Amino acid sequence: METVNDVREEISNLQDESFFENAIVDIDATVAETGGECKEGMGLSYRGIWGYAPSMISLANTREPLYLVNRPGNTPSCQEAARWIDRTIERLSGKVQHIELRGDTDYSLTYKFDEWSEKADFIFGYDAKPNVVAIAEGLPESAWAPLARRPKYEVKTEPRGRRRNVKEAIVKKEGYTNIRLVCEPVTGFLYRPTLRRKTYRMVVARKHLSVERGENVLFREMRYFFYITTYHGRPREEIVYGANARCDQENVFGQFHGGPGVMRMLLDNLYSNWAYMVIAATAWTLKAWCGLLVPDATESQRVVRMEFRRFVHTVVLIPCQLVRQSRRVVFRILSYNSWLPLLFQTYDVIRRLRLA
Repeated sequence: METVNDVREEISNLQDESFFENAIVDIDATVAETGGECKEGMGLSYRGIWGYAPSMISLANTREPLYLVNRPGNTPSCQEAARWIDRTIERLSGKVQHIELRGDTDYSLTYKFDEWSEKADFIFGYDAKPNVVAIAEGLPESAWAPLARRPKYEVKTEPRGRRRNVKEAIVKKEGYTNIRLVCEPVTGFLYRPTLRRKTYRMVVARKHLSVERGENVLFREMRYFFYITTYHGRPREEIVYGANARCDQENVFGQFHGGPGVMRMLLDNLYSNWAYMVIAATAWTLKAWCGLLVPDATESQRVVRMEFRRFVHTVVLIPCQLVRQSRRVVFRILSYNSWLPLLFQTYDVIRRLRLA
């Protein structure tokens, strides 16, 4: 993993200065299921699935995995996470101007907050413990403001009328239980975890829910979602949006379970599967590096965010005819797709780097 990160830094050094302004680091874990019964180190996860529990620290800017760690399936998400987060901060410090850590409640390790805040900012989910819930409930109603969610996409032509919600109509007709969001105000307050020297900012989103069955309202419910952060001046809405943006890492996990087969766990023990996982993830990393070498910035981001299978079929699996001549080999492209000009431009960049 350190060898791959060394090469990643060489690729990063080819980017412009804006690339080094901010590094967003996401931390999460998943469950890699296996049907085998003789795989050493496997365990039964909290979801009742036999397998392993890989943990990943990834760079959200480019979706590259910085560290992949294989663990038994019954391992808590937070176990040994601090060790790998420390290594990530150490590797990025001095190379980027600003580091931001993001994770869910499992990675809200308060005993490390003071240390991490010296070198990075963070946004972590925080458990709705009785003491913080009591603080939120004690705030005056004037402290809460509506949270306006961003639109899922940007309308580039004319806005269309909203289509009828067929699913909701069926839920009402059949009398299924439905939980509907009524409103979502947000607020914040200062909070210092136990035995910590520093005071942090706690942002709270309060979801007002209506539990319904058919046309009848059964009862109202309120749920609190807490986010602890080092950002004191950033708007509360931006803290919630930043915490929710971490969910893009789930898409990377989805690619790993499908595309390059990172989570297949084909071998017979934990460490061999760990090695296989790191090797297979290199295919995904190479896709990111290919995108970073694309000259056009917009097209570069399209390649970086491209699904792995699409990348393979449009950029890798291109039929060629090999023509051997006296002093060279000619690769004659036998079909065309819209990505070929981009591929040729990227190849020119790579060739210049090799000659340099």
